[in-house]
Amino acid sequence: MLKRILKTILIFVTVDINTFFVKTIFRLLNVKYGKKLKVSGKLFVRNNGAFKIGDNVTINSNVSANPSGGPYKSVLVVARGASMTIGNNVGVSGMCAVAQNSITIENDVMIGSGCCIYDTDFHSLQFEHRMNKPDMHIKTKPVKICKGAFIGARSIILKGVTIGENSVIGAGSIVTKNVPENEIWAGNPARFIKKI
Repeated sequence: MLKRILKTILIFVTVDINTFFVKTIFRLLNVKYGKKLKVSGKLFVRNNGAFKIGDNVTINSNVSANPSGGPYKSVLVVARGASMTIGNNVGVSGMCAVAQNSITIENDVMIGSGCCIYDTDFHSLQFEHRMNKPDMHIKTKPVKICKGAFIGARSIILKGVTIGENSVIGAGSIVTKNVPENEIWAGNPARFIKKI
């Protein structure tokens, strides 16, 4: 009984202290956030653009809060002139999202542990361009994850992709093209599995 009480207190303290600390950092970095934000575990944030988080959002990177999100640090990066919007009632575990253009995560989305969302190639595909400092030929395209979608653990969503409403991406998938609403896609590269 005492063990259970101590565990509950530990989880509460871990989540609460992290949330308070992160809210302070968010204010300093001009990240706008809504009510009932919960953050636990390791989080790296860089905001040089427009970053907005809705109400009732949970960001887990802590074994106490979510065992599957424990091994991964959450990383949220918004480059100068880019935007990232996370809607209401969104839950993520150890997600890495890098916006150099635009990443939109709509309401009621769940994103599993270790997922990566990139709206950029990070480097040019041409060797000569990559060797230039700075590399000026990097392609970017907006990413959108629509309302009610569920992204399975360790999936990667690449630039220019829209995941349709209520669609499910199987764990470990690499999504390179748009996924229509109400469909299950999985694999590398992700392909249609079935309608929901």
